[in-house]
Amino acid sequence: MADIIITIIFLIPLYAVLFWTYLYPEESLLFGKRWMYEEEPQLSSRVIRYTKFMSLYTMIGLPFVIISFFIEKGILKLAPVLFFLVLIIGAFRILTDEKES
Repeated sequence: MADIIITIIFLIPLYAVLFWTYLYPEESLLFGKRWMYEEEPQLSSRVIRYTKFMSLYTMIGLPFVIISFFIEKGILKLAPVLFFLVLIIGAFRILTDEKES
């Protein structure tokens, strides 16, 4: 029981960063790197879509993976596999999308 509580405590700051990354993808990508550029860098819409996808994907998928480690049920053991499958499909769709929105 203590390991579950410690895991939740450590995940709270991670979720705060992921939520901030989803809401402000440009700010999160340039955090600590603005000094390297003389002008404000222009990020492509593909990079912004990918950043938002990854943060939302991690916020939704991470609990299933962590719960699957703590629960000994058979169906939840597939959570890490499904986690990576959705990652590959989502990243493929974002990176091969031809339109710039």
